[in-house]
Amino acid sequence: MTILPTLRQFRHLTALASHRHFGRAAAACHVTQSTLSASIKELEGILGVALVDRTKRRVVLTPAGEDTVRRAQRILDQSEELARAARSAGKPLAGTIRMGVIPTIGPFLLPRALGRLRARYPDLALYLREDLTERLIERLLAGELDLVLLALPYDTGTVETVPLFEDRFAFCCPADHPLAGAKRVRSAQLAGENLLLLQDGHCLRQHALAACGLRQTLKIDPFAATSLLTLVQMVDNGLGTTLLPELAIEAGLLRGTRLRTVPLDDDSAAREIGLAWRKGTGRREEFLLLARELRRLAGRAAADD
Repeated sequence: MTILPTLRQFRHLTALASHRHFGRAAAACHVTQSTLSASIKELEGILGVALVDRTKRRVVLTPAGEDTVRRAQRILDQSEELARAARSAGKPLAGTIRMGVIPTIGPFLLPRALGRLRARYPDLALYLREDLTERLIERLLAGELDLVLLALPYDTGTVETVPLFEDRFAFCCPADHPLAGAKRVRSAQLAGENLLLLQDGHCLRQHALAACGLRQTLKIDPFAATSLLTLVQMVDNGLGTTLLPELAIEAGLLRGTRLRTVPLDDDSAAREIGLAWRKGTGRREEFLLLARELRRLAGRAAADD
Protein backbone atom coordinates (compact mmCIF):
# COMPACT_ATOMS: atom_id res chain seq x y z
CA MET A 1 0.00 0.00 0.00
CA THR A 2 1.31 3.43 -0.95
CA ILE A 3 2.10 5.65 2.02
CA LEU A 4 0.76 9.17 1.50
CA PRO A 5 1.73 12.47 3.16
CA THR A 6 -0.48 13.77 5.94
CA LEU A 7 -2.06 17.19 6.31
CA ARG A 8 0.00 17.61 9.48
CA GLN A 9 3.22 17.17 7.50
CA PHE A 10 2.00 19.65 4.90
CA ARG A 11 1.22 22.20 7.63
CA HIS A 12 4.71 21.80 9.06
CA LEU A 13 6.30 22.25 5.64
CA THR A 14 4.27 25.35 4.74
CA ALA A 15 5.03 26.87 8.16
CA LEU A 16 8.75 26.27 7.59
CA ALA A 17 8.49 27.87 4.14
CA SER A 18 6.77 30.89 5.67
CA HIS A 19 9.12 31.40 8.64
CA ARG A 20 12.37 30.03 7.13
CA HIS A 21 13.35 28.98 10.65
CA PHE A 22 12.70 25.66 12.38
CA GLY A 23 12.18 27.19 15.81
CA ARG A 24 9.70 29.85 14.68
CA ALA A 25 7.87 27.39 12.43
CA ALA A 26 7.57 24.92 15.31
CA ALA A 27 6.19 27.64 17.59
CA ALA A 28 3.63 28.63 14.94
CA CYS A 29 2.51 24.97 14.73
CA HIS A 30 2.51 24.55 18.54
CA VAL A 31 4.99 21.65 18.43
CA THR A 32 8.60 21.23 19.48
CA GLN A 33 11.39 21.95 17.04
CA SER A 34 12.46 18.30 17.06
CA THR A 35 8.88 17.22 16.27
CA LEU A 36 8.66 19.58 13.31
CA SER A 37 12.10 18.54 12.04
CA ALA A 38 11.17 14.85 12.27
CA SER A 39 7.88 15.54 10.45
CA ILE A 40 9.72 17.20 7.55
CA LYS A 41 12.17 14.28 7.42
CA GLU A 42 9.27 11.81 7.27
CA LEU A 43 7.69 13.81 4.44
CA GLU A 44 10.97 13.76 2.50
CA GLY A 45 11.15 10.00 2.99
CA ILE A 46 7.59 9.50 1.74
CA LEU A 47 8.15 11.69 -1.34
CA GLY A 48 11.67 10.39 -1.96
CA VAL A 49 13.15 13.83 -2.49
CA ALA A 50 14.99 16.46 -0.44
CA LEU A 51 12.74 19.41 0.35
CA VAL A 52 15.00 21.49 2.58
CA ASP A 53 18.70 22.37 2.51
CA ARG A 54 19.68 22.62 6.17
CA THR A 55 22.51 24.97 7.09
CA LYS A 56 23.56 26.43 10.41
CA ARG A 57 22.45 29.92 9.49
CA ARG A 58 19.29 29.56 7.44
CA VAL A 59 16.68 27.28 5.91
CA VAL A 60 16.56 27.08 2.11
CA LEU A 61 13.93 25.13 0.21
CA THR A 62 15.07 23.06 -2.74
CA PRO A 63 13.28 23.51 -6.09
CA ALA A 64 11.32 20.35 -5.27
CA GLY A 65 10.57 21.85 -1.86
CA GLU A 66 9.23 25.08 -3.36
CA ASP A 67 6.98 23.11 -5.72
CA THR A 68 5.77 20.87 -2.90
CA VAL A 69 4.94 23.91 -0.75
CA ARG A 70 2.73 25.35 -3.50
CA ARG A 71 0.92 22.06 -3.97
CA ALA A 72 0.64 21.47 -0.22
CA GLN A 73 -0.89 24.92 0.31
CA ARG A 74 -3.57 24.19 -2.28
CA ILE A 75 -4.37 20.88 -0.59
CA LEU A 76 -4.57 22.55 2.84
CA ASP A 77 -6.84 25.29 1.47
CA GLN A 78 -9.14 22.72 -0.15
CA SER A 79 -9.23 20.68 3.06
CA GLU A 80 -10.18 23.74 5.09
CA GLU A 81 -12.87 24.63 2.56
CA LEU A 82 -14.23 21.08 2.73
CA ALA A 83 -14.38 21.26 6.52
CA ARG A 84 -16.10 24.65 6.48
CA ALA A 85 -18.61 23.48 3.91
CA ALA A 86 -19.39 20.35 5.93
CA ARG A 87 -19.87 22.31 9.16
CA SER A 88 -22.22 24.77 7.50
CA ALA A 89 -24.12 22.19 5.44
CA GLY A 90 -27.82 22.94 5.54
CA LYS A 91 -27.18 26.23 7.34
CA PRO A 92 -26.84 29.31 5.10
CA LEU A 93 -23.93 31.71 5.65
CA ALA A 94 -22.42 29.94 8.64
CA GLY A 95 -18.75 29.50 9.43
CA THR A 96 -15.79 31.56 8.27
CA ILE A 97 -15.53 33.61 5.09
CA ARG A 98 -12.34 35.53 4.30
CA MET A 99 -13.28 38.47 2.09
CA GLY A 100 -11.02 41.00 0.44
CA VAL A 101 -12.40 44.45 -0.28
CA ILE A 102 -11.01 47.45 -2.16
CA PRO A 103 -10.68 50.76 -0.26
CA THR A 104 -13.10 52.66 -2.52
CA ILE A 105 -15.91 50.28 -1.51
CA GLY A 106 -15.25 48.88 1.96
CA PRO A 107 -15.59 52.02 4.14
CA PHE A 108 -18.72 53.16 2.30
CA LEU A 109 -20.72 49.93 1.97
CA LEU A 110 -19.71 47.58 4.76
CA PRO A 111 -20.38 49.69 7.90
CA ARG A 112 -24.08 49.92 7.06
CA ALA A 113 -24.35 46.34 5.78
CA LEU A 114 -22.35 44.17 8.17
CA GLY A 115 -24.36 44.88 11.31
CA ARG A 116 -27.60 43.81 9.66
CA LEU A 117 -25.86 40.85 8.00
CA ARG A 118 -24.54 39.69 11.39
CA ALA A 119 -27.99 40.01 12.95
CA ARG A 120 -29.50 37.83 10.24
CA TYR A 121 -26.67 35.27 10.13
CA PRO A 122 -25.16 35.13 13.65
CA ASP A 123 -23.03 32.07 12.84
CA LEU A 124 -21.16 33.87 10.04
CA ALA A 125 -17.60 34.96 10.85
CA LEU A 126 -16.54 37.42 8.16
CA TYR A 127 -12.84 38.29 8.10
CA LEU A 128 -11.97 41.35 6.00
CA ARG A 129 -8.77 42.40 4.25
CA GLU A 130 -8.53 45.76 2.46
CA ASP A 131 -6.11 46.14 -0.45
CA LEU A 132 -5.90 47.05 -4.13
CA THR A 133 -7.75 44.84 -6.60
CA GLU A 134 -4.68 43.28 -8.19
CA ARG A 135 -3.26 42.07 -4.89
CA LEU A 136 -6.64 40.83 -3.65
CA ILE A 137 -7.15 38.74 -6.80
CA GLU A 138 -3.67 37.27 -6.32
CA ARG A 139 -4.54 36.29 -2.75
CA LEU A 140 -7.87 34.87 -3.92
CA LEU A 141 -6.15 32.64 -6.47
CA ALA A 142 -3.55 31.62 -3.88
CA GLY A 143 -6.32 30.44 -1.53
CA GLU A 144 -5.68 33.14 1.08
CA LEU A 145 -9.13 34.68 0.47
CA ASP A 146 -12.54 33.15 -0.29
CA LEU A 147 -14.14 36.22 -1.87
CA VAL A 148 -13.27 39.66 -3.18
CA LEU A 149 -15.65 42.63 -3.14
CA LEU A 150 -14.50 44.70 -6.10
CA ALA A 151 -15.46 47.14 -8.84
CA LEU A 152 -16.07 45.98 -12.39
CA PRO A 153 -15.08 45.93 -15.16
CA TYR A 154 -11.75 44.40 -14.17
CA ASP A 155 -9.77 41.64 -15.85
CA THR A 156 -10.06 38.92 -13.21
CA GLY A 157 -8.81 36.11 -15.45
CA THR A 158 -10.26 32.74 -14.44
CA VAL A 159 -12.08 34.12 -11.41
CA GLU A 160 -15.89 33.96 -11.42
CA THR A 161 -17.71 37.25 -10.79
CA VAL A 162 -21.29 38.23 -10.09
CA PRO A 163 -22.54 41.86 -10.27
CA LEU A 164 -24.27 43.36 -7.24
CA PHE A 165 -25.35 46.85 -8.24
CA GLU A 166 -24.40 49.89 -10.31
CA ASP A 167 -22.44 52.72 -8.71
CA ARG A 168 -22.74 55.91 -10.76
CA PHE A 169 -20.17 58.70 -10.92
CA ALA A 170 -20.85 62.37 -10.19
CA PHE A 171 -18.81 65.47 -10.92
CA CYS A 172 -17.51 67.04 -7.71
CA CYS A 173 -16.41 70.67 -7.47
CA PRO A 174 -16.27 73.67 -5.08
CA ALA A 175 -19.54 75.52 -4.47
CA ASP A 176 -18.36 78.54 -6.51
CA HIS A 177 -17.45 76.50 -9.58
CA PRO A 178 -19.37 77.45 -12.78
CA LEU A 179 -20.82 73.92 -13.04
CA ALA A 180 -21.83 73.66 -9.36
CA GLY A 181 -25.41 74.75 -10.05
CA ALA A 182 -25.95 72.61 -13.13
CA LYS A 183 -28.57 69.86 -13.13
CA ARG A 184 -26.30 67.53 -15.09
CA VAL A 185 -22.79 67.72 -16.56
CA ARG A 186 -21.94 66.49 -20.03
CA SER A 187 -18.65 64.69 -20.60
CA ALA A 188 -17.59 67.36 -23.11
CA GLN A 189 -17.79 70.00 -20.36
CA LEU A 190 -15.00 68.24 -18.45
CA ALA A 191 -12.40 68.76 -21.18
CA GLY A 192 -11.04 71.95 -19.63
CA GLU A 193 -11.16 70.80 -16.03
CA ASN A 194 -8.10 70.21 -13.84
CA LEU A 195 -9.25 66.73 -12.86
CA LEU A 196 -7.81 65.16 -9.72
CA LEU A 197 -7.87 61.35 -9.51
CA LEU A 198 -6.56 58.53 -7.36
CA GLN A 199 -3.03 57.36 -8.11
CA ASP A 200 -2.27 54.50 -10.49
CA GLY A 201 -3.13 51.10 -9.05
CA HIS A 202 -6.60 52.13 -7.92
CA CYS A 203 -9.12 50.76 -10.39
CA LEU A 204 -11.39 53.72 -9.57
CA ARG A 205 -8.98 55.86 -11.59
CA GLN A 206 -9.58 53.80 -14.75
CA HIS A 207 -13.31 53.57 -14.10
CA ALA A 208 -13.58 57.35 -13.64
CA LEU A 209 -11.70 58.01 -16.88
CA ALA A 210 -13.86 55.52 -18.75
CA ALA A 211 -16.97 57.14 -17.26
CA CYS A 212 -16.29 60.52 -18.88
CA GLY A 213 -15.05 59.04 -22.17
CA LEU A 214 -12.51 61.81 -22.74
CA ARG A 215 -9.27 60.12 -21.68
CA GLN A 216 -7.23 61.74 -24.46
CA THR A 217 -8.44 65.32 -23.96
CA LEU A 218 -8.83 65.56 -20.20
CA LYS A 219 -6.35 67.62 -18.24
CA ILE A 220 -5.42 65.20 -15.45
CA ASP A 221 -3.45 66.66 -12.56
CA PRO A 222 -0.25 64.60 -12.04
CA PHE A 223 -0.55 65.04 -8.28
CA ALA A 224 -2.74 62.03 -7.50
CA ALA A 225 -4.35 61.12 -4.18
CA THR A 226 -4.02 57.83 -2.32
CA SER A 227 -7.55 57.76 -0.93
CA LEU A 228 -10.98 59.24 -1.62
CA LEU A 229 -10.79 61.19 1.63
CA THR A 230 -7.52 62.82 0.53
CA LEU A 231 -8.97 63.45 -2.92
CA VAL A 232 -11.96 65.27 -1.44
CA GLN A 233 -9.74 67.43 0.76
CA MET A 234 -7.64 68.43 -2.25
CA VAL A 235 -10.76 69.51 -4.16
CA ASP A 236 -12.12 71.31 -1.09
CA ASN A 237 -8.87 73.28 -0.96
CA GLY A 238 -9.40 74.55 -4.50
CA LEU A 239 -6.80 72.38 -6.25
CA GLY A 240 -9.18 71.08 -8.92
CA THR A 241 -12.27 68.97 -9.46
CA THR A 242 -12.88 65.22 -9.50
CA LEU A 243 -15.31 62.38 -10.17
CA LEU A 244 -16.72 60.49 -7.18
CA PRO A 245 -18.77 57.30 -6.92
CA GLU A 246 -22.32 57.63 -5.64
CA LEU A 247 -21.66 54.97 -2.98
CA ALA A 248 -19.10 57.18 -1.24
CA ILE A 249 -21.19 60.33 -1.59
CA GLU A 250 -24.24 58.66 -0.01
CA ALA A 251 -22.05 57.42 2.86
CA GLY A 252 -21.20 61.02 3.79
CA LEU A 253 -17.77 61.44 2.20
CA LEU A 254 -18.42 65.15 1.60
CA ARG A 255 -19.67 65.87 5.11
CA GLY A 256 -17.94 68.97 6.51
CA THR A 257 -16.82 70.24 3.11
CA ARG A 258 -18.05 73.05 0.84
CA LEU A 259 -18.24 70.82 -2.19
CA ARG A 260 -21.10 70.16 -4.59
CA THR A 261 -21.81 67.16 -6.78
CA VAL A 262 -23.56 67.09 -10.14
CA PRO A 263 -24.69 63.90 -11.95
CA LEU A 264 -22.98 63.05 -15.22
CA ASP A 265 -25.25 63.17 -18.25
CA ASP A 266 -24.27 59.69 -19.45
CA ASP A 267 -26.01 56.43 -18.59
CA SER A 268 -22.70 54.55 -18.88
CA ALA A 269 -20.92 56.79 -16.35
CA ALA A 270 -20.81 54.11 -13.67
CA ARG A 271 -18.87 51.21 -12.27
CA GLU A 272 -20.36 47.85 -11.28
CA ILE A 273 -19.87 46.60 -7.73
CA GLY A 274 -19.43 42.84 -7.68
CA LEU A 275 -18.22 39.74 -5.86
CA ALA A 276 -15.51 37.39 -7.14
CA TRP A 277 -14.52 33.86 -6.14
CA ARG A 278 -12.50 30.96 -7.49
CA LYS A 279 -14.23 28.91 -10.16
CA GLY A 280 -15.24 25.45 -9.02
CA THR A 281 -15.59 26.32 -5.36
CA GLY A 282 -17.99 24.13 -3.41
CA ARG A 283 -19.39 27.24 -1.71
CA ARG A 284 -20.75 28.90 -4.85
CA GLU A 285 -24.40 28.78 -3.71
CA GLU A 286 -23.43 30.27 -0.37
CA PHE A 287 -21.51 33.06 -2.07
CA LEU A 288 -24.46 33.78 -4.36
CA LEU A 289 -26.63 34.10 -1.25
CA LEU A 290 -24.14 36.55 0.23
CA ALA A 291 -24.23 38.52 -3.03
CA ARG A 292 -28.02 38.76 -2.82
CA GLU A 293 -27.81 39.86 0.83
CA LEU A 294 -25.21 42.56 0.12
CA ARG A 295 -27.30 43.81 -2.79
CA ARG A 296 -30.39 43.95 -0.58
CA LEU A 297 -28.58 45.63 2.31
CA ALA A 298 -27.09 48.21 -0.04
CA GLY A 299 -30.63 49.10 -1.07
CA ARG A 300 -29.82 48.90 -4.78
CA ALA A 301 -31.62 47.47 -7.76
CA ALA A 302 -31.03 43.78 -8.26
CA ALA A 303 -28.72 42.45 -10.93
CA ASP A 304 -28.99 39.03 -12.51
CA ASP A 305 -27.02 36.20 -10.93
